[in-house]
Order: sequence, then structure tokens, then C-alpha cells
Amino acid sequence: MATATMTAPATTDERAIAELQREHGPALLSFLQGLTYGDQQRAEDLLQETLVRAWQHPEAFDGPYESMRPWLFTVGRRLAIDARRSRLARPTEIGDGVLATTPDPLDVTESAVAALDVRAAVDSLSPEHRAVLERIYFQGLSVNEAAESLGIPPGTVKSRSYYALRALARSLPGYARSRAAVRPTRS
Repeated sequence: MATATMTAPATTDERAIAELQREHGPALLSFLQGLTYGDQQRAEDLLQETLVRAWQHPEAFDGPYESMRPWLFTVGRRLAIDARRSRLARPTEIGDGVLATTPDPLDVTESAVAALDVRAAVDSLSPEHRAVLERIYFQGLSVNEAAESLGIPPGTVKSRSYYALRALARSLPGYARSRAAVRPTRS
């Protein structure tokens, strides 16, 4: 590894930057890949930005360094930290693929198909499980009210609703919801 003192006039010319990239680019790129968890594209962007900073600051070439490598690594590390903070400070971007697969909420066909799927899944339940779900979710009764109308204990209502919802989740895999979204809210 050759270390040479690089001096440049008040403005940095392209030859000096090209030599800087040849001499330190591969090591700097490897270092930046480590900082970006192996993201080649991001590391290359950071390398390019580091070299732009070197071009914008010709005084760095006249520094007391035996090599420009420590200065370049410091600038690259700071740019990587700034880029990470910037990404964490803004919301996650949504790619086109997600938007393409998301159904249109105004499409009545999707709603009709979903309603038919749910109706068929509810019809596949045992009469006891279906009765509990009808009382709790379709009529809006509490667990105690459903237990009273069905003439069974509240614990049995809770148990049947739990197993009925599990059966529905198995028969409707494309409609998975979080457990909190399907629990009854009133006791």
C-alpha cells in the first residue's frame, strides 16, 4: 500500500481526484459497505459523495496528513451516519409493488367477493359457533348478553367465539387480521 503526500493547488483537478479514487476507493468502498450493512448501492453513493467532498475541499490535500485516507474515512463515516439518521427521521417509502397489489377501496367487486367468502366461511362453522359469532359480532351483544340469550355460561361464549375465530382465520387466509382486531370489546 503506497502512501504518498498529495498536494493540490487551490482548486482540485480531476487528476488528483482520480488518483485519490484509485488509491483509496476500494478500501473506502469496503469500509462503507460495512457501515451500510452490505448495501452496495448505498455504499457506492456514499463513496461518490465522499469524493465530491474531497473535490469541494482542496485544502484537505494540503493538510498535515501523510495520506488522505484518514480524512476520507472520517468524511465517509460522517456521511453514512447522516444518511442513516435521515432515513430514520422520515417515514418508510412505499414501493409501486405494494400499491399495485392493494385493492381499490371503491371497487364494489372486491367487497362483494370478500362478503361471499366471509359468508361461506361463517356457514362452514358449527351451529353453536355460528350462533355465538352472530350474537357478538353481527348483533353487537356483549359476552354476558350473548350468554343470556343462548342460555349458556359466559365462559362458554368466550371459548366458542375464540375457536370460531380461529376456524375463520384458517378458512380465510387472505383476510388475516391482528388478534386485537377480532376480539370482542365488551364483556
